[in-house]
Amino acid sequence: MPHCSDLQKIFQRIREKSRSYDRYNFSSDFNDFLKAFFDLAQEYDSLDDFYRICVAVPLEMIGLDSALYLYDEETGKLCLVCDSTQGIYQEKITASEHVALSIKPYQSDNSYIVPIYRKLPEEDTDFSKETDPRAAGDHCVSKKRYGRNRILGMFSVAPLDKLSADDRFFLTKYTNRIGYNLHNRLIALQNIDHLKFINTLVMDIEHNVIVPNMYFRHLFNKLRKKIIELENLRDEIRETTGPDSASHHCESCLSRCDRLGDDLLFYHSEMVKHHSNISLFLESLFRREHFESGHLVLHPKRCFVEKEIILPQLENYASRLRAANITVDRPNNMLYEEFQLVVDIGLLSQVYANLFSNATKYTREVVTRGGGTRKAIAYGREVIDDFPECGEQGVKFNVFSTGPHLDPEEAPLIFQEGVRGKDSKGIYGTGHGLAFIQHVVELHGGIVGYEKTSEGNNFYFILPVSYVK
Repeated sequence: MPHCSDLQKIFQRIREKSRSYDRYNFSSDFNDFLKAFFDLAQEYDSLDDFYRICVAVPLEMIGLDSALYLYDEETGKLCLVCDSTQGIYQEKITASEHVALSIKPYQSDNSYIVPIYRKLPEEDTDFSKETDPRAAGDHCVSKKRYGRNRILGMFSVAPLDKLSADDRFFLTKYTNRIGYNLHNRLIALQNIDHLKFINTLVMDIEHNVIVPNMYFRHLFNKLRKKIIELENLRDEIRETTGPDSASHHCESCLSRCDRLGDDLLFYHSEMVKHHSNISLFLESLFRREHFESGHLVLHPKRCFVEKEIILPQLENYASRLRAANITVDRPNNMLYEEFQLVVDIGLLSQVYANLFSNATKYTREVVTRGGGTRKAIAYGREVIDDFPECGEQGVKFNVFSTGPHLDPEEAPLIFQEGVRGKDSKGIYGTGHGLAFIQHVVELHGGIVGYEKTSEGNNFYFILPVSYVK
């Protein structure tokens, strides 16, 4: 039976391992030694217990004392963490002079001392290329291949006079297994620490950012009251002076008050909209469930997509679209024919925010079929049959913009993280927006896509009508 092509790489490594085991020719005692180590390493979870296993197995299985030394990043020194005489050392004990970091095993003070390497990269794991100390004395290791940052510490075994060449070779292999296991455990602990930090950070954000952010509403209300006071004051001035007795200077002051009041109202409106939008995004991105689960967690709610998501986001980008001389074509089939979908309003709002943000940056003027010019975006939706399954329905949401088509080679990759088109040179961006869109849409059970049209580009996503989380 032909081998599966997907497994060829693993088959090759199995053959290499088999040849290595034949060459090593470990005794049954040594094989039992390794079995005991691996079984116990899986049985015990804590790092201290793993240290105990490392030194206990050699003593119990073959009667050799051993000591585990690890490099301490804080002190920059090699420290004794556990030995077969005392067990775990709670205090940091600097290694004695005869134990030092080395890229190869060496003998000192009646001990055989072996470097503990981290998990080696794939190109370094071909054991058929390793030097056998039974034939060459010390285990020769190239400095070029093994740098200091690859060594976790040193493992010492004594007494030296009880160690044959076969014993020393076996102990180098055993120490390699210690290194692989220790490296993976340290990485796992580091990941756990990172997750704990993230969870703490979320609580900090909730306490120090999201809750205080509500105070802005109070300030906005105060600002609004002051604007109303200004309007009332203008009315009082006009009533007091009267149209006949009002001086030219007074009229000029009132005109300035009018302009100031209009500007204040405009900025107040912009601040309220921006605050509302950012608050929505903060709430949807910094939910504690995201960090507890390790992925985005939807808070679905029934809503009218155009009224509650598209139009608020379009309003946020209205000034930028006007500044870029981009017109917006609104559909005729959404306002009066729209039906409710169950979606995460906060996350789907960010989908449209990213689409409209891209539109402000990449929309270009084109020549229409009638010979005129057009620089515009448009949005809309259409019902799709047989999505996601036959007999079901989905809704395709479109955001179109005029301009040159995407490069045919780029188009299939545009939703990948970090990918940006050739026309993005000199335009700020990270290549994350479309990847975020795809992630959110797929969480809703939908799909994303791109298609070129006669005058430009259409980015779309399709959501199932029946979606209920």
